[in-house]
Amino acid sequence: MPQWWAPLIVVYLSIYLAASQHYRKALYPSAYRIKRGTYSLINPTFQHSVEDVNLLFEILLAGMQIQGEDHAMLIPDEELASLRSVEKLEVICEDVLPKRLSDIRRVTDELTRRRQPLSRQDFERTVLTLVYTTQTLAQISNQQQREAWTDTLIQLFRALQKDLVPS
Repeated sequence: MPQWWAPLIVVYLSIYLAASQHYRKALYPSAYRIKRGTYSLINPTFQHSVEDVNLLFEILLAGMQIQGEDHAMLIPDEELASLRSVEKLEVICEDVLPKRLSDIRRVTDELTRRRQPLSRQDFERTVLTLVYTTQTLAQISNQQQREAWTDTLIQLFRALQKDLVPS
């Protein structure tokens, strides 16, 4: 009798290996981990429409602060902060974005090696990482750290510019 389960195991293992390699190649791998006990927050994205883009712009203009690793995102405008759609933005800023310089440099290294345009999700996360890097740079007084963060900021900007203006 032929062993019908052998091909199924081969297919399953192939899918498992492909999925594990996908997560290692992800620009923001923490986006694919389950956050806050909700499956709907795997790979969260804030922008799904033009209204969401306008809302993000309004939130940034209102003075949104992306705090460090142990702190929450702050939106000074209480009306904007209370919107239900801001929840995903909070998850992105608190759980997905890299906060350490070494993690941000890993992202910039992958961005410089990337040949294809960024996905909409990765573009959004890269812009928010640029915002976080800028806010962090404004608070640093140590000259060596300032230079390291400035270099990373410039690399992020160039990666976004390259994505917007393909050569």
